[in-house]
Amino acid sequence: MSATQQLHNLGQSLWLDNITRDLLTSGTLQRYIDELSVTGLTSNPTIFHQAIKNSQSYDSSIQEKFKNSKEGEELFFEVAIEDITQAADLFRPVWDRTDGVDGWVSLEVSPLLAYDTESTLAAAKDLHARVGRPNVLIKIPGTKEGLPAIEEATFAGIPVNVTLLFSSEHYVAAAEAYLRGVERRIEAGLNPAVGSVASLFISRWDRAIVDDVPETLHNRLGIAIGQKAYKAYLDLISSPRWQRALNFGARPQRLLWASTGSKDPNASDVLYITSLASPFTVNTMPEQTLQAFDDHGEVGDTLCVEGGDSEALLDEFTQASVDNQALAARLQKEGAESFVKSWNELMEVITTKSESLVQAD
Repeated sequence: MSATQQLHNLGQSLWLDNITRDLLTSGTLQRYIDELSVTGLTSNPTIFHQAIKNSQSYDSSIQEKFKNSKEGEELFFEVAIEDITQAADLFRPVWDRTDGVDGWVSLEVSPLLAYDTESTLAAAKDLHARVGRPNVLIKIPGTKEGLPAIEEATFAGIPVNVTLLFSSEHYVAAAEAYLRGVERRIEAGLNPAVGSVASLFISRWDRAIVDDVPETLHNRLGIAIGQKAYKAYLDLISSPRWQRALNFGARPQRLLWASTGSKDPNASDVLYITSLASPFTVNTMPEQTLQAFDDHGEVGDTLCVEGGDSEALLDEFTQASVDNQALAARLQKEGAESFVKSWNELMEVITTKSESLVQAD
């Protein structure tokens, strides 16, 4: 049995953290679904920037939309929605078979809105309506300003992928925003089963402190943060508050491991897959990491439900002068800035391609 199938059988969902038009049209994504147990997909501005910049597969679509007076952000979302809906249709059998637990595809609101609650909510509602697929999650950042938008989007029945979470505290704040939206639906007599995941970024922790801690602590902080968040996740979904919501028909918001490609050439290329094996969670992985895990991955012990040695290990980082709370805030800020940078570069690519394609026509 393949490693990917073993991980799937363990109860963890394997999602692909990538989308390109070639991936969709070549049959590669369908093969990943059929052969590698991939049951969902995530995207972000960086992924779309690389996809559109490095492929001619989008040219005819960009050219047509530009001729129809679409440009910039409006043109991009029309192009992106074409990919997202096609991917969602490929995963729809999974979504149907699991009754909406799995089979999701994610599309992110503009990262320029990360600190604007009202505009984030308006964009989430607009994208949800335009996509027109029940198995699409709208990604909203778990910033302080994003939390009210997460609650309101959930109350409006919009499935949400909360992104840019970097600590158990970030996770709990996002999960409680989602739960408030669910509870409001219950009180309003609405169906509380609104899909959601909370995406905790892992590898960026280790990359951030690699030059500041002893080698014995390299590539261990992200996993420790994950262990701590996993305990918080299990504690929350087993709490009386959540049990009440579940009794009304709500679904737990699943914890998702994001940024799980190894950045250290000296570390295992599947480090964050084998180390974060855990039932009823999602691991969304870059394509290269998925292929590596299929090739030589092994499924070992699952994460400890009580947090394992995470607290003791986090104390070691504190003794090494790593301020985890301050670093979490910095990583979230840098993550938002990175997506804005990719977004601006994406808009430049869209503009350049639009103009050059029309001139060449």
